[in-house]
Amino acid sequence: MPKTTRSGKAKKEELPAPLQRSPAKAQRTFAKAHDAAAEQYGEGERAHRTAYSAVKHSFEKVGDRWEPKERKGPSDPQAKQGGSRARRRPRQTAGGVDVEGHSKRELIERAKKLDIKGRSKMTKLELGQAIARKQG
Repeated sequence: MPKTTRSGKAKKEELPAPLQRSPAKAQRTFAKAHDAAAEQYGEGERAHRTAYSAVKHSFEKVGDRWEPKERKGPSDPQAKQGGSRARRRPRQTAGGVDVEGHSKRELIERAKKLDIKGRSKMTKLELGQAIARKQG
């Protein structure tokens, strides 16, 4: 089912809940990427993954919504691989938390605000995963 209107705007009711609470740019990015992927690959998981990948390039999950990143780029080791290599050799992800664009100190501060235990002994990826779990 198309996620955009004829004028190119995102159909809010068609978007996942966190994107409904996100900026219009994130909604358009997801909707247009999903529609293009669905046209190429068909409706389903692959179109959904492709659309989220496009969102993760410019936005990161903060709480219950997607917020713009300071700089564009891959958010975790899985996104860094890209393309067929990512499908052949999947790596762990950080659930939308931008571990590549933040320092470990910044991630520890976010984890502290979320009251995540054991944060000082975690790697950047583990911090990102813990933050993603806590944000729900």
